[in-house]
Amino acid sequence: MFQDITLEELRSLKARKKLTIIDVRSPSEYLESTLPDSLNIPLFDDQERAEIGTLYKQTSVQAAKERGLEVVSAKLPAFIKEFGAIEGDKVVFCWRGGMRSRTTATVLSLMDIHAYRLVGGFKAYRKWVLDELETYDFTPKPFVIHGNTGTGKTNLLHRLKRLGHPILDLEGLAGHRGSIFGQIGLRANNQKTFDSLLLEQLKTLEGSPYVLFEAESKRIGKVVMPPFMAHQKEIGTQLWIQMPIHARVHQILEDYKPEQYKDQYITAFRSIKSRIHVPVAVEIERSLNSDQFAEAVALLLEYYYDPKYDYTSTQYEGSEKVCFSVNNLDEAEEAIVSYLAEQGHSINK
Repeated sequence: MFQDITLEELRSLKARKKLTIIDVRSPSEYLESTLPDSLNIPLFDDQERAEIGTLYKQTSVQAAKERGLEVVSAKLPAFIKEFGAIEGDKVVFCWRGGMRSRTTATVLSLMDIHAYRLVGGFKAYRKWVLDELETYDFTPKPFVIHGNTGTGKTNLLHRLKRLGHPILDLEGLAGHRGSIFGQIGLRANNQKTFDSLLLEQLKTLEGSPYVLFEAESKRIGKVVMPPFMAHQKEIGTQLWIQMPIHARVHQILEDYKPEQYKDQYITAFRSIKSRIHVPVAVEIERSLNSDQFAEAVALLLEYYYDPKYDYTSTQYEGSEKVCFSVNNLDEAEEAIVSYLAEQGHSINK
């Protein structure tokens, strides 16, 4: 027989041994949000779920159960085979820990495939995430990386992470770079997914004496940072990267790859075109259309992004501020590493 476990027991078990967490909800439910690192082996596809749900509401519970049994019976051999191919312990869950996960765990146990079932399902997990974020006690000392658009702040964070420094990549968790062009080439996450990923990342940073993250706006694409993160951004040590515009243009071309997404960038530009002085806006659009991306980026920086960032910089007057004038990302990495070492945060290899 399968074994029910609570979310707390699941997290404890996951810390001690390898587990495969399996979401048996429909593909659309899984795509909307799920437990981090879980697989999707749906008991019903989206169409089947809709059909059974309609029977449940409009006909009867019994009719829904009978149709569900009919659907499951037809796909049972392939369903069991897919689970059987996964080595080690398995945990299954559905929306509320109800019929779908119970059916899955029961069928697996009959075939001598042991699985745990998560009590309360995804609904219990989502409540835990919200409760944790509502009362989260952020203890590491925050170092907040600033810099005009194109200074490669996200790349810098990942360089520091590879060296062993604790970082929090908020843009990565959001699936968005934070600008009007920020979603192009990426898959933006919704609030549920962002919250889950953020909390899981924060849990891994517990015990770290410090953490580095980028100075993001409260809203990053489709998601909003929790208030405690906005507060940490305000009280943290502000590390300002100053880099010449030609280096920033080069970094943006590397990161955003406008030659691959030209039409999307032109469409995104038109949404901000009215905010730029007309002759400059015309020249930017002409440059984009003629594949002169470096020229377009340089004009965007000079006439749109840099003035906006100059205004933002005035909001941190009360915080400790450290400036680094560098020529490229390599120098920025070296400067930050040296500064952290001076603060007692060197990494021993």
